[in-house]
Amino acid sequence: MELTQSQRVDFMVGVTVALVAVGAGTAYYFYLSNRKPKGSLDPEKFKEFKLVKRTQLSRNVAKFRFALPTPTSILGLPIGQHMICRGKDSQGEDVVKPYTPTTLDSDVGYFELVIKMYPQGRMSHHFREMQEGDYLAVKGPKGRFQYQPGQVRAFGMLAGGTGITPMFQVTRAILENPKDKTNVHLIYANVTYEDILLKEELDNLACNYPNRFTVFYVLNEPPEGWNGGVGFISEEMIKANCPAPATDIQILRCGPPPMNKAMVAHLNALGYTSQMQFQF
Repeated sequence: MELTQSQRVDFMVGVTVALVAVGAGTAYYFYLSNRKPKGSLDPEKFKEFKLVKRTQLSRNVAKFRFALPTPTSILGLPIGQHMICRGKDSQGEDVVKPYTPTTLDSDVGYFELVIKMYPQGRMSHHFREMQEGDYLAVKGPKGRFQYQPGQVRAFGMLAGGTGITPMFQVTRAILENPKDKTNVHLIYANVTYEDILLKEELDNLACNYPNRFTVFYVLNEPPEGWNGGVGFISEEMIKANCPAPATDIQILRCGPPPMNKAMVAHLNALGYTSQMQFQF
């Protein structure tokens, strides 16, 4: 039966409405599926997070796991940036210090800090006293470095002591992203073997990504039979274990001030320009 003009108009309007509805629904679905959850941090105000698990890793090192607001919440910390933590020192005075979590936003519902507690450290006192159920005040993100996948061909990393935490965060983000082909070469210096933080995790990354990640340990007081570096990080160690100077590589530094100063001198002598270097 042939449709009248009025029926044809009504039919076309109905089809158009249906198509618009389908298109809008599809667009909304993709918006929801691709939208990144809002982070739990505030860059201007401290927010409190509950300590849900404390794991003692050695005599003066512990891993602290803090719960985010919901099991599906993310911290919202860009790769390579840090947070400011606030606590009380031994005199009850407020103290703040920057820390980098060892977790990523792919670790939903919580974040973790690996903390070395020094005898005279003001913020160390706060963490030493923290028990499960206590709260930590945090704000962020902070920092000048923000990693974008593929921004360089390779990273060289020079870390000392607790300076390993931003290196570990960046390394994890690179290696766990199947689309990121960046290579990472880490030199990690400590005084004794017991001082090496995250050694098991670093060794696992080196084992799981042998063509993408290498780690060279340096100890000032090595144990008997040690086959890593001895003393302090030298020009020779950097030359042997880091990518050569080039416009598509970058050397990241993080450690105590004397170490950072020495590394700048080594890198400059080896031909790394200021644009090829970044200090956390």
